[in-house]
Parts: sequence; C-alpha cells; structure tokens
Amino acid sequence: MAIRTIITGDDPVLSKVCHPVTKFDGKLSDLLDDMRETLTQANGVGLAAPQVGILRRVVLVVNDAGEMLELVNPEILAQSGEQEGLEGCLSVPGMWGYVKRPDWVRVKAQDRNGNWFETEGTGLTARCFCHELAHLDGHLYTELCEKLYTSDELDQMLEEQEDGQ
Repeated sequence: MAIRTIITGDDPVLSKVCHPVTKFDGKLSDLLDDMRETLTQANGVGLAAPQVGILRRVVLVVNDAGEMLELVNPEILAQSGEQEGLEGCLSVPGMWGYVKRPDWVRVKAQDRNGNWFETEGTGLTARCFCHELAHLDGHLYTELCEKLYTSDELDQMLEEQEDGQ
C-alpha cells in the first residue's frame, strides 16, 4: 500500500468523466488499498479515484458507523429529504461552502470482487455519497455553493454564531 498524492486546484483531471471499472483484479485492489491509506492519512470522510489521478468510477466513503465503504461503479438509486451544511474537499484544501444535498441516499455499487450490493445513509453519509459520486462525473462541490469560505472566515463566522446564541 502507498499514500497517493491528492490532486488539488484547477487540475483538469478533476473535471473529467470517469470510466467504468471492467477488470476486478489486483490493480483495482491496489488502487482501493492505496486510496484507503491516503484517505486515512488525510483524515477525510471520502475520496474518489480522480482525486488521486485515476479516471475510474471508484470511491471510498466513511459512513456514520465509521466503516470505510468501497464503492466501485456506484450509482444513486434513490434519495429523499434535504439538508444544508458545510462541505470541504481534499482537492480544495482550506475552503468550505454551504451545499444543499438529500438527507437520505441509497446507492448501488460493486465491491472489489465485482459483486453488486446496495447501501444507504443519512446525514453526513448521504452528503458524502453525493459529493464523492459527483467527482466521478467531473464535478466539485464548489459548483453548488454561493460562497466559499477560508478556514479563518469559517472560524470567525462560527464564533459569531456562538456569540449570538
């Protein structure tokens, strides 16, 4: 296993549509293992293959139970509700924005061996599913928020909200 470099900024790989995975082999397992190590080291809750320069439909999401889910060729089957919350991204370091997402999402995906399964999540897990799957189609959360905040601006805004309570 190896920690991979996370692509940041305006790198064109982040705006490309990923290809489906068709070979479930050692190369895919190595990618998933590397992504797991990279995500753990970055202390994130989700990572998509294009964020490490690989244009394949592969994502990892840490669910509410703390489990790291491996999703190969994922697709959203159903969603409901609405939530608005802060999002950040390992590919847009130091920036945050408010994004509306569904509150519940059901996803169909394959595991590293090609077996299909379904999973679902609410709250942060639902947000992560949507955020990471958007990466596979070349989209970033920054397209969905009205304003981006730096870490300092966010800290100040949250302090003001606490003082106002």
